Amino acid sequence: MRIAIGSDMPAHVVDLVIEEVRRRGHEVVVVGAPKEGREVPWPRVALEVAEMVRSGECDEGIVMCWTGTGVTIVANKVPGIRAALCVDAETAKGARKWNHANVLAMSIRLTSEYVAKEILEAWFTTPFDEKEKPMINMVEEVENKYMKQ
Repeated sequence: MRIAIGSDMPAHVVDLVIEEVRRRGHEVVVVGAPKEGREVPWPRVALEVAEMVRSGECDEGIVMCWTGTGVTIVANKVPGIRAALCVDAETAKGARKWNHANVLAMSIRLTSEYVAKEILEAWFTTPFDEKEKPMINMVEEVENKYMKQ
């Protein structure tokens, strides 16, 4: 898979996530601070990653900021994006299984190396439960309703 990864600030855990995703055999497209070597606005990072996923340029995305909240909010403004802020492996499993999340968001402040690896393991190994497809259809209906206004 091709995964877009972005952060608004340089951080060790961001570098670890990039390397861990590569180690798992995925192609990584780096955006934001890890690419530019300086802090960048978190809305810009989240939007760039989300647009890459929406366009099909990347299969999925990972976004990170200090709390993870800002990048989650912005990514979810892009139609077709289901970004999930995950602070542990169980949340990541649920996001994949029930919500068919396609963008993983994490907090730079809260996520240790060990927890980041657990989250990535859960993210990449948990399949979507097709029984949840009606729920995803409902999410898309809500999205479509407000896109028309």
